[in-house]
Amino acid sequence: MKHDSPTLTAGGALLARLKTIGIDYIFANSGTDFPPIIEGLAEAAAKSVPLPQALVMPHEGAAMGMAHGYYLATGRAQVVMAHTNVGLANCAIGAINAAVENVPVLLFSGRTPVTEAGRFGARTVPIGWGQEMRDQTALVREASKWDYELRFPEQVGELADRAFAIANSTPKGPVYVSLPREVLCEPYDGADIGRPLAMQPAGISASAAQIESLAQRIAAAQFPVIFAQHGAGSAEAFAALSDLVTSWAIPVCQYWAVQLALPTDHAMHAGANPKDLLERADLVIVLDSLAPWSQQAHAARDDAMIIHIGPDPLKARTPIRNFRSDLSIASELPEAILALSEALARLQPGPAIEARRGDITARNAQMRQAALARAETGRDGVMSADYVAKAVSEAIAGRDAILLSERGCPMGAMTLTHHQAWYQEPHAGGLGWSFPAALGMQLADRDRLVVATMGDGSYMFANPVACHQISEALELPLLLIVMNNNEWAAVRHSVTDIYPDGYAAKANQMPLTALSPGPDFVQVARASRAFARKVETAIELAKALPAALAHIAEKRTLALLDVTMRN
Repeated sequence: MKHDSPTLTAGGALLARLKTIGIDYIFANSGTDFPPIIEGLAEAAAKSVPLPQALVMPHEGAAMGMAHGYYLATGRAQVVMAHTNVGLANCAIGAINAAVENVPVLLFSGRTPVTEAGRFGARTVPIGWGQEMRDQTALVREASKWDYELRFPEQVGELADRAFAIANSTPKGPVYVSLPREVLCEPYDGADIGRPLAMQPAGISASAAQIESLAQRIAAAQFPVIFAQHGAGSAEAFAALSDLVTSWAIPVCQYWAVQLALPTDHAMHAGANPKDLLERADLVIVLDSLAPWSQQAHAARDDAMIIHIGPDPLKARTPIRNFRSDLSIASELPEAILALSEALARLQPGPAIEARRGDITARNAQMRQAALARAETGRDGVMSADYVAKAVSEAIAGRDAILLSERGCPMGAMTLTHHQAWYQEPHAGGLGWSFPAALGMQLADRDRLVVATMGDGSYMFANPVACHQISEALELPLLLIVMNNNEWAAVRHSVTDIYPDGYAAKANQMPLTALSPGPDFVQVARASRAFARKVETAIELAKALPAALAHIAEKRTLALLDVTMRN
């Protein structure tokens, strides 16, 4: 068949196909397997073939974090390309984070050349032997929905389509393809580069009968409760959920949330403590929650009806997760919320709803005031996390900002009003996430204020030198706040939770938790010519926050505040 497509290397054809199917960026850390990719970039550009923008990533952890953040900001999956097995190993934590959070990423890495001689692209340096593995894909297979190795150049188009469709099918998640150098070096005529996507992602929606049944149960319940960890999924669903719980007087508990489901000053925002809500609830609705409460500390009533809703309501990829589910509804969350809102609009709330409304509103207002009161304890000395969170919230009010919290600013003390206002680190706990994820969000919208808050340990995990280099190179002007207590506070809290009166809790210095002496993070940031200040008191914070925001607005470069925290 005759066609007008240019002949390219397989590497160039792959890149061109990725552009056609909707990829904006390739976050890449190159290596000795990349010559056909780099040649393909240059070749396609010379032949005026449209390509995604390839961005240099000095560390693969940053590449994965940026792809994750870009997806959260836009809903568009992106590509990460890494160098053989060693680069893929650096991607593994990001792949685990993305898998647990159902974030689609198309992950590619080179494969050391298969042949030792006789083929173009065969091994030429000792590293080609040193990076050979029996099963390179094993590094990320458990975090991947699907994986494959490119065998022939003519597979390029169909494999790109299949990877994209599977990654974006419900439940979404990362996919992985390995790319042997010899295959990428082979010529390909590019016949399928420009055609439409050959296979569409598969979605899942709740049935009308399931939604109607749920609406009827809400109308009949004496005390329904909603638990939400991954927000509402879209601006429209966020608004619909807000209206729905207002009309029906349903408290929303955001235990260990990673996204905001309801404004923090909403009358039905019930905070993060499930205990008294579970004790009262006869209907429990769980919205896309990995662990909606701790079964060690909380329990639903035996007579309560429990309903789980989400793209994977039973969290099938998690081997042990035995939360009761009397009704499991598989659906992308925004679609389910919007459908439920429509179904409830056809019903009439009864008098019992108004009776519980006052009780819930008073309970939530008291909880909110307690959170704000805790945020006032930092004025006379070293600051608490709640204090810093409230100060940051006040500083960014009205700016439509995105804030990420990785052991940083807790939700309770902040005023957060829109569906992209707040994100916490993934439940997988792959630390160092919020700095590169914030860079990805800033890349998605360069004019939006993006704030990353993180503990000192998380900041070090982020490979900060690499992330600062990216920020400067790509002109991504974050506000970065390091909440610095010179320790692994999460580890210390975990120890005291299990052994409250143990030897470690009584020790002057708990073993394996100290990060002292701490590095001078101000100098780390200044090495990439960022605005950077050390902040040790509440008075200094009050001056530093507006100065940092003014710098971002005027100079358009990153601003870092290294804030001394109370343990």
